[in-house]
Parts: sequence; structure tokens; C-alpha cells
Amino acid sequence: MKIIITANKTWNLAHFRRPIIEALVADGHEVVALAPSDDAVEDVKAMGSRHIPVQMDSKGIDPIKDLRLLRAFKRIFRAERPDIILSFTIKNNIYGALASKSLGIPYIPNVSGLGTVFLSANWLEKVAAMLYRSAFKRLRHVVFQNGDDRDLFVNRGIISRQQALLVPGSGIDLDHFSPSKEESESGKVPTFLLIARMLRDKGVIEYVEAARLIKADFPDARFQLLGACGVENRTAIGRPTVDQWVAEGTIEYLGELPDVRPAIMAVNCVVLPSYREGLPRALLEASAMGKPVIATDVAGCRDVVDQGVTGLLCEVRSVGSLENAIRSFVTMPDEERDLMGKAGRKKTESEFGQDLVVEIYRTTIKALVALDG
Repeated sequence: MKIIITANKTWNLAHFRRPIIEALVADGHEVVALAPSDDAVEDVKAMGSRHIPVQMDSKGIDPIKDLRLLRAFKRIFRAERPDIILSFTIKNNIYGALASKSLGIPYIPNVSGLGTVFLSANWLEKVAAMLYRSAFKRLRHVVFQNGDDRDLFVNRGIISRQQALLVPGSGIDLDHFSPSKEESESGKVPTFLLIARMLRDKGVIEYVEAARLIKADFPDARFQLLGACGVENRTAIGRPTVDQWVAEGTIEYLGELPDVRPAIMAVNCVVLPSYREGLPRALLEASAMGKPVIATDVAGCRDVVDQGVTGLLCEVRSVGSLENAIRSFVTMPDEERDLMGKAGRKKTESEFGQDLVVEIYRTTIKALVALDG
């Protein structure tokens, strides 16, 4: 069977969809990675996948460019004639689904997060909902990573509940992300880490403001940021702003790292005050490594964090609520922190392992191809 898997970056496929690609290749399928070329092309090829480049403006809202993308998808799908297509990220989900339906090719989009569009009720959100409704109409399955996003699509009439398939994220490699055998970090004042692209929607501003307040009472407390600056996004935070935070002594900026595990292992707690998520990989990786987490009580985050058990939840867009959660952790006994970390690891093992995700996709692909065949 030939299977195309597509996203807005080859890097996305290499880093987040590796378990699915490797499993499908191992099953004997011909896998084609369809995404704009970047530094990860050789990585997906090394997994046994063929790569086809496609040009796309992943963040822009130019209808002319989007029409070109739709035509490019149609041209590639017609030439390749895959048995089934798996897609990730917004434009691939929408325009890929529209292209595949015109050719009668089974399509499984994965709504891994709603992005900034659904965070405010404006004309752009209405257009996005209309496009999703048109693209997903009559698809057999639409994959979601949390129940909140699924319910939003169902309640707005974008899809029917029968179409929705819930999958626990992209899956975590529990051997790769595992607790260190070394003694865990301890001490009255811990170190915190936020792993994300530097976006306002990730709660970076709230994190920095809370850090200032905490450091006023606990000057030895450390607050770190890890992730790309100046990315193409309407809520991006530029490098000069981050440098200013570093200069004033509020933040340590770690830049981008090819392997986040050493950074996670060096801290006591991973924080993600995001406004909305699909299923946040940073929290899953931290929990898998036995680290307590602090996150906002929003879609995606609340699926990962059990309040008071694996970590702490706070109100979205609230510096005060985030500050209170961090203060609670600062004053928490080491034994309680360790119990949170162990509970997080146990939850990740039972709910978010990559084998669970791979098996759901294998079963769904087999059933869908059988129905359409």
C-alpha cells in the first residue's frame, strides 16, 4: 500500500510523526513524506520514506497562495495515486482533504491543535470554520488529540461525532524520554523551564511576569526559556525582547536544542501557561522523564496534567494564578515533588505511549482501505 503523510514542515514529520512513519515502513508500506523541504529531509529518508517537496505559506492567509497549494496537492495526489493520505497541521488538513476528495482518495486529517485562529472570535475564525466544514464533509475519520477540540468541531457542526477519532497525541517514546537514574533535583528554590516557540499564545509573557514576582521573594529562583525566537506567527516574540529579559536577570534563554532531555533533567519543573493546545508534547516529555509540570487549565494541557497529582493547573492569561502555582511548588516539600514526578511518569506510560498511537493508526488505515476498496 502507498501512504502519503503530509505536514507544513518536513521537520514536523521527522520529529513528531517518526513512530507512525517507521511503523508503516516496517509493515511493508511505501511511505511518501509530502512537505516543504528543510533540514529534516534526510531524516525522513533515513526512516525509509520517500520525500516530495511542496511549496506552501504555512502561516499566511493569502487566498491566491492557498489556491496554488490546493492545485499542487491535486497534481501530486493524481500523479502518486496513494491508497490513503494522512495529514497534520492546518493547511495540509484543509487543502489536502479538498484535493483528495476530488480524486476519491481516503484521507485522515489530524487536528493536533487549533492554532491562534480559534483563540478569538473574528472573521478569520469564521472563515477557518467554513473551510474546515467544507474540507471534512463526508470524511470517514477526523483525528483529534483532545476531547475539547473534538467537542468544539462537533458542537459547531463542522463534523459529526461519528467522524471523530480521539488519539493520545503523537505518542511518546518512553525509552527515549525516561527518568534519570541519578538522584532527582532538590532544594528549597527550584529551577523552572518553559519549552515552546516564543509566542504570546504560549503564555511566555505571563511566565516572565510571574518570574519577576517570584524572584522578588526568592532571588535565587531560576526561570529558563527554551525554543525558537522570531518565528513566523502573528504572536511571535522577537529576540530583542528575550535579550532584554535576560539582561535584567529575570530569564535564562537556552535557545534551541536538538535534544531537550538534558534541559528537562536539569530542572525541577516544566511550565507551559499556553492559551490552548492540541496535546502539548513538552508536558508529555517532562512527565515521561518524571518531572512535575505546571500548566494552564485549557484544552490539551488539562488532558496531560492531573491537578495536585502529576502537577498544578492555573488560570489561562492570569499572571497571578500562575504565580500562585509556582509559589506552591517552590514551598512544596521535596517528597511531594518526587511523588508528582512519579505519578506523571505512570500516567504517561498508561495513556500516551507511542505504541498506543501507532496501533490506532494501523487499525484505522486497515479498516478505511477495506471499506473504500
